[in-house]
Amino acid sequence: MTIAGEAVHTPEKRKEVRRVIFSGYLGSTIEFYDFLLYGSASALVFPTVFFGGLDPFTQVIFSFGTFAAGYLARPIGGVVFGHFGDRVGRKKMLVITMFVMGAASFLIGLVPGSAAIGGWAAVILVALRIAQGVAVGGEWGGAALMALEHAEARKRGFAASFVNAGAPSGALLGSLLLGLFALLPQEQFFAWGWRVPFLLSALLLAIGIWVRTRVSESPVFLAALAQAKQADAATVKEPLPLWSVLRRPKALILTTLGAGAAFAFQVTMATFAQTYAVAAGADRSTVLFGFSLASFLAIFGVVLAGALSDRFGRRPVLVVGCLAWAALTFPFFWMWGSGNAVLITLAFVIGLQLQSLIYGPLGSFISEQFGTGARYTGASLGYQLATLIGGGFTPALLATLFRNAGGEIYTVAIFLIVMGVISAGAVLAIREGRDNDLTAVQH
Repeated sequence: MTIAGEAVHTPEKRKEVRRVIFSGYLGSTIEFYDFLLYGSASALVFPTVFFGGLDPFTQVIFSFGTFAAGYLARPIGGVVFGHFGDRVGRKKMLVITMFVMGAASFLIGLVPGSAAIGGWAAVILVALRIAQGVAVGGEWGGAALMALEHAEARKRGFAASFVNAGAPSGALLGSLLLGLFALLPQEQFFAWGWRVPFLLSALLLAIGIWVRTRVSESPVFLAALAQAKQADAATVKEPLPLWSVLRRPKALILTTLGAGAAFAFQVTMATFAQTYAVAAGADRSTVLFGFSLASFLAIFGVVLAGALSDRFGRRPVLVVGCLAWAALTFPFFWMWGSGNAVLITLAFVIGLQLQSLIYGPLGSFISEQFGTGARYTGASLGYQLATLIGGGFTPALLATLFRNAGGEIYTVAIFLIVMGVISAGAVLAIREGRDNDLTAVQH
């Protein structure tokens, strides 16, 4: 494939590109604030609030199970919003997904604990978590494509990386707020303090929707839509976007496997590593603030990785990130279990920087494997299946492996190392997409 010919970017066009990139970054930050805030809460709060009366291990497993429900729902959101995003437009779907996510997160902050309504607390929590999963499942693909399809050809990795930079930004915001309220006396924190960061989603939702309504639709999509209308006039019917993706499944399978380690590493640090550090004697707020600092630095790491992928290609950057994180797995857990605030924070910093090498180019890496007519569906489905395989069940699985090993960490580390190797192999098996023509309806 060759790079598509593109119009000269006038100052007005460049201004619009910057507005689209900022919109994608802000929207992604808000979405992942809501989604990853739940991850930290599921590790540090929900076992006590929603599963009281059970033994500590069962509390953690059940809480991580509700966390997994969001990942199970993400592919559904990717397919549904991807279909309409490929047929109706990227922009409209992004406004809808943001509203659903913000409303679900706000309502999580209002759910009574199990002491008040018993098992219904967990049922309501799971339902709202599923709504979060559906929303974020449709969010990422649209935001990544808006940035990718507005950008100049040689800057696509850099532009799309800002959408993924929203993940550490959201994690930073959520962990920082939760950490501040964790400074309250424990009784007050569990009674009401943890709820405030979720309730603030209403404010973030209003800001995000206002910004999103002010950007233009993807020019690549509009051109494809005009082409599709001409085809309809000639009685040539385009296949459903999902069928276009599934009838040539190689790209879907390899992008799913190639991205899996990014989410396994990310979720491990957002959940299990925090529980592990607290159980080893670290203070809850110390762990949250250490993760917050690492998330802040990861924002820049993600963008830098996207820029590196424009220069060296998507595949080399992803492979280095997968294998380097895998190689340092055992040292990371030694640092998280040390009880030392500096070592715990350093492990989070290094771990998230290496994970950023995978995560930064991921938007362009996945999206460039699919044609315009099915790109929203293909990119969303590949990405969300990767989150399910790599992230959805990882916290509960790691907790089970840890317990079955008698509190030893080696089985957990081996699992994560294998994930890194599998992803590196899948990335090497797929074509380099940096020079693909985004205007092609089919690749």
